[in-house]
Amino acid sequence: MQSAPTGRPTQRRGCAWLARYTRSAVLTVAAIALLIGVWRVVAEGHGLFPGARAGLGFALLTGAVVTHLVAVRGDRWWGNSGSGAALALAMLLQYGWVPALLISLAVVTLVGAARRDRRRQALVHGAIDILGVGAAGLTLAVFGVRPSVAHPWHPDDWTGAMLVQLLLGAIAYLVVSRTLHWVCDTPSAALPSAGPALTAVALVRQGMIALALLCFAPLIVVVAAEVPLLIPMFAVPLIALDRTLWLANARAEEQLLDPLTGLPNRQWLLERTRAALEECAHARPGGGTRCALVLIDLDSFRDVNDTLGHLTGDRLLLQIADRIRAGLPPDAVAARLGGDEFAVLLPGVESAGAARQTARSLIGSLSAPLELDGLTLVMEASAGVAVAPDQAEEAEDLLRRADVAMYGAKRDRSGVEVYEASRDAHTPDRLGLLGDLRHALERGEVELHYQPKVRFDGAVAGLEALIRWAHPERGRVPPDEFIAIAETSGLMPQLTEYVLEQALHQVARWRAAGLTVPVAVNVSPRDVYADGFTESVAARLARHRVPAGSLQLEITEHVMLEDPQHAAGTLAELTGHGVKISLDDFGTGYSSLSYLRTLPVSELKIDRSFVAGLAIDPQNAEIVRCTIELAHSLGLVVVAEGVEDDETWERLRDMGCDAVQGWLVSAALPPAEATAWLRGRDADPPPAEAARAAQAGELPSEHQPVR
Repeated sequence: MQSAPTGRPTQRRGCAWLARYTRSAVLTVAAIALLIGVWRVVAEGHGLFPGARAGLGFALLTGAVVTHLVAVRGDRWWGNSGSGAALALAMLLQYGWVPALLISLAVVTLVGAARRDRRRQALVHGAIDILGVGAAGLTLAVFGVRPSVAHPWHPDDWTGAMLVQLLLGAIAYLVVSRTLHWVCDTPSAALPSAGPALTAVALVRQGMIALALLCFAPLIVVVAAEVPLLIPMFAVPLIALDRTLWLANARAEEQLLDPLTGLPNRQWLLERTRAALEECAHARPGGGTRCALVLIDLDSFRDVNDTLGHLTGDRLLLQIADRIRAGLPPDAVAARLGGDEFAVLLPGVESAGAARQTARSLIGSLSAPLELDGLTLVMEASAGVAVAPDQAEEAEDLLRRADVAMYGAKRDRSGVEVYEASRDAHTPDRLGLLGDLRHALERGEVELHYQPKVRFDGAVAGLEALIRWAHPERGRVPPDEFIAIAETSGLMPQLTEYVLEQALHQVARWRAAGLTVPVAVNVSPRDVYADGFTESVAARLARHRVPAGSLQLEITEHVMLEDPQHAAGTLAELTGHGVKISLDDFGTGYSSLSYLRTLPVSELKIDRSFVAGLAIDPQNAEIVRCTIELAHSLGLVVVAEGVEDDETWERLRDMGCDAVQGWLVSAALPPAEATAWLRGRDADPPPAEAARAAQAGELPSEHQPVR
């Protein structure tokens, strides 16, 4: 048998010592048995191998089998040949165990000699066959059957009881030889370590081999006794059987390995994870070790494929696979799930924190520069971690939740994230909520409320459309909760279309009533990247007969993270139509200053987290002041969110902020109340003296913004 190809799932380290000591014991016992057997035959004056036509026939058949095995030169999982074993078993039944072991030794020795890199393995396999043949011979001897070259067992002597004895001898040979191969050949442990399902498949395949051997061996004996010259004709069916079994093993191996990297694939990973979960459950009656799954995805692999080609991308994946292998902790196994996704199973970790630390180490090893086609590339990756049984008890659930965590890490650019149920849109409860949201949009049960933005002179700068949903059973659902579900489920485009439709319809009604006020609508990064988004917005504006300047789209800095050029192009198209762009939650993203100069935005909104502590935190106050000055230097209007007290209002006014939004001005209002609020502001404009007082910093009480 050959060693496993690079990337084959390795045997668990806890069993490696057993394989080493078993091999040593097998070689020692086989050598002793061989010497004793040969010595006894020679001492009795008998031949070691049959002569005349029978010996010639067996020799020719052995030569044909050896030639076939040398020509194949393929790796075998089980380390032995079906054809060679059939020959040895037939020789055992007719001439005893000494000629049988000579046949077996001839097969494995000659094949091993032809393949110099497999000589040690050939020696071990020959020793295993000696012990297998010896076990069968001892079984027959228990029943008083001791065939030899001098006294062969002739088919005319066979009875029903003897057939049972033959069957028991063959079973003893198969059990001993297959068990020793299983233990001694380290690569063969890949299947049993993968899990019970794959082990069962392997056992079924071994059962097929045993059945074929049981069928062929007695037939060879019959032909050897009656027409020995026909023995070489068995080469054709034996080689065909051997080739068929080899191809079946090769296909089974290919089904478990990724053809590019040699790492195990998804099927193997799931089976091994199931086995690890069972081991973990038995090992922690009181809550000891856990099992964790790390899912790794390259952040910019698509760019490499598009720029350098798929062949270069494949070579990159090979280097990544090698780095993952090199960075694996003890007992961990890696797999490639497809594309640029890899997984690492940690069968025994103490906590989610330990699993996170391992994931960070793997991610760090992948970020080191690598050489590819004369270029130096630096690849970044994101990883998601899921821990069992805390977060899942089934292999499929553990993989899916690691996937959820990985996409969270990719979205937030955090590198590594551990699964959190609150961020998973696919829990049963959130799936139910998703279905309810879909129906609510179809029935028009989701409402828009409008929160005003006002300048410091009391004039209305605009309204922001905020979505509200009153669930018939759950009550009011927080917007952050159902918006997050929509973003991760694919419902976000439908939700954005709904909000745009409702907001523009309301703007049209206000304009018809003489209230001309711009309305801002929040859009997600997914909306900006969607094909046809600009055309969809322009069509809605035309259908409702609303000027483009009456619509403002609020984006966050996250829109620039995935594909800045695409996002900038879409925003430029929107502004080309006359739509205004506002940068929301400024200061909470990752690329604020680098993209602020190039984005076609007209307004910047300072996040409430900075505004809330403005009056008491000097650092927050300095950040807000610098932001206002920076925005003004770029010609942007600045709006402060979350203004809730008079002192914050005054500090912002002194800093030169253009407008504010928050509870101090007004809460978000339903359409009817927002209309009344607008009419009240429009019907009672501030007098000139009030305007002058506002400029002096002393707003009269009747014009103070109301909550």
